[in-house]
Amino acid sequence: MFTAKGMQEIPAPRALSSEEVRQTVQNFRYAARRAIEAGADGVEIHGANAYLVHQFFAPSANTRTDEYGGSIENRARFAIEVASAIAEEIGADRTAIRLSPGTTIWGIDEGAEGPDLYRYLVAELDKLGLAYLHIMEQGNEPLLADIRKLWHGTLILNRPGRPREQVGADLETGLADLEAYGQMILANPDFVARLKRSAPMNEADRNAFYGGTAQGYTDYPTLSVAQGV
Repeated sequence: MFTAKGMQEIPAPRALSSEEVRQTVQNFRYAARRAIEAGADGVEIHGANAYLVHQFFAPSANTRTDEYGGSIENRARFAIEVASAIAEEIGADRTAIRLSPGTTIWGIDEGAEGPDLYRYLVAELDKLGLAYLHIMEQGNEPLLADIRKLWHGTLILNRPGRPREQVGADLETGLADLEAYGQMILANPDFVARLKRSAPMNEADRNAFYGGTAQGYTDYPTLSVAQGV
């Protein structure tokens, strides 16, 4: 994992006790309140990319036998409790969540029940009236279509590796209300200007990710520099 001292080995995790899980839900609540007090407009719960909330979804990480493990409902419970607690604390209109169905990094394997877990989870989260749902798509189009039907609020869709010519495609079909971009915007500080001019895009330097310096973060050339203007 990346730290102030560079990349470090990840320590062996241990399972939280049921009491610790419930306390962690409250910790999320307190953190959200502090974010608002610090001036944030809202918070997005990170329920993706193998972080804590996501770990509860996957049988490869979640081997619990209490109310937070086993069935689809139990494995989704922590995420729902966290979202509910934060929405209660700061308002549902200031609360959002990000999910990444099908992501398999860091040993995460959601198993055959993964798509059904997300269908259940999204339906339950929809009841909370959150500000938006942010989905990082991993290629399961039928699941995306179902999520669109189950979620009645604002849906943000991120498709890693999306080619430039498909920018805006999910808005046109109505599958998403907004599209999110990460690496493409990281590498192109003038992303919108490049789209408008049909100008070439910089490629993100993956070797510089998590490097801890400006290289690969703030040193990409703007369009005017690239064209020698």
